[in-house]
Amino acid sequence: MHNFFTIYYACIINFHIFDAMDKSKSIDHQLRATWQAVAKMYNEQATKYGSTMASAFVLLTINKEKGTPSTSLGPLMGMEPTSLSRILKSMEEKGTICRERNPDDGRSVIIKLTDFGLEMRKFSKSHVYQFNNIVREHVTEEELESFFKVTSIVNNLIAEKKVYENVNQDK
Repeated sequence: MHNFFTIYYACIINFHIFDAMDKSKSIDHQLRATWQAVAKMYNEQATKYGSTMASAFVLLTINKEKGTPSTSLGPLMGMEPTSLSRILKSMEEKGTICRERNPDDGRSVIIKLTDFGLEMRKFSKSHVYQFNNIVREHVTEEELESFFKVTSIVNNLIAEKKVYENVNQDK
């Protein structure tokens, strides 16, 4: 019974500490909330064209002249193969992409944009430009440089595994 109460009170104390944290000052909360708002905005636009933000991202990632090897798409987009396979299958069914054998490696496939895919890519690109231009109208160049610097630092800290590097050393 002692362990239950110890854990229970520790949870209550930690909950109050976390609850007292101002979400507006929590870096991860701001990143997540902002990305969710951006994703929702892009998905609302993509839906008007019978698409999704993820599909639009694929359209923008594929090399429009040569296509892109399917094995390169996942790493370029930071996506897991399973999620990407599902998106590619849907895009192929809608006629925005086609798959061709890789002439350099018969075991792999090149994902290419169809004429319809190129058209949809233009819509996607215009929406990305519009978002970026509107943000730039409301943010100074100095603020934007600071934003990019902070996000770069966060990405580097994570990539170099510096966030939790000392957590398990005591065990």
